[in-house]
Amino acid sequence: MTINQIIWSPSEVVVDLGFYAVHWYSLLFAVGFVAGYFLVKSSYLRTNIPLDKLDSLSIYVVLGTVIGARMGHCLFYEPDYYLTRPWEILLPFSFEGGFRFTGFRGLASHGGGIGLVTAIYIYSKRNELTPLWVMDQLALATPLVGAFIRLGNLMNSEIIGTPSSLPWAFVFERVDPIARHPAQLYEALAYFGVFIFMRYALPKSHTPGYFLGWCLSLIFTVRFFIEFIKIDQVAFEAGMILNMGQLLSLPFIVLGIYLIRNKKTEG
Repeated sequence: MTINQIIWSPSEVVVDLGFYAVHWYSLLFAVGFVAGYFLVKSSYLRTNIPLDKLDSLSIYVVLGTVIGARMGHCLFYEPDYYLTRPWEILLPFSFEGGFRFTGFRGLASHGGGIGLVTAIYIYSKRNELTPLWVMDQLALATPLVGAFIRLGNLMNSEIIGTPSSLPWAFVFERVDPIARHPAQLYEALAYFGVFIFMRYALPKSHTPGYFLGWCLSLIFTVRFFIEFIKIDQVAFEAGMILNMGQLLSLPFIVLGIYLIRNKKTEG
C-alpha cells in the first residue's frame, strides 16, 4: 500500500440520539432536496405561480422519487428477493431474525427518475400547469440533488469502483483492503459540473422540455460511462457487456436528445 492511497472509513452516522441515528446518506439526501426546493422556488416566484403550489410539488417530488427509486432497485436489481417479500419494498424495517429498523438501503436512480416523472405529470394536471415546464424547473435542480446523493453513497462506502493504482484511489476499509476508483466521487463531481453548465451556459429562453432534455442526456451519459469503472451491484450482472445501470440509461439518453432536438430555444 502506498502513501498516495486514500484510506476511507468514515462513520455512516452523523449523530446518534439514542432513539434515532442521523446518517450521512439521509442528511445529504435531505440537503439536496432542500437546495433543489429553493432553486425551483425562484422559478415559481419569477413566473408569479402561487407558492402553495410549490409546497404540494415538494410532496409529489419526495414521494415520487423515493417510491420510484425503491421500486426500481427492488424490481430491476433484486426481483427474486423482493417479489417473495413484497412487504420489505416499502417498509423501512425487516422481520428477518426478529424485528429491526433497516431504512431504505437500496435505491435506484433510474426508478427514481420514472417515479418523479409520473408524480410530476399527476401534479401538473391537478394544478393546471404544463408538465414539461414543471419538469424543466426540476431539471435545473436535479443534477445538484444527484451530486449530494452520490456524496451520501461515498460516506456509506457503497457503489464503489473497480481496483485502481491511481494516486487518488480510495481504500474502502469497510469493504476490503483494495485501492479502488472512488466512482461515487467521480459521479458527484460530474453532476456538479452538469448543474453549473445547465444553470449558466444554456439559454434562458426556450420551449418546455429543453432543460429536461439536457438533464436526461447529460446525467445518464455520465452514469453510462462511469458504470464501466463500478463493480457490479448484483451477481447477475457478471459477464454482461453492459450492466443493468447502463442498459437502463440508454432510453433516458435517447429521450433527452429527442427533447433537445425538438424543443428548440426561442429567439
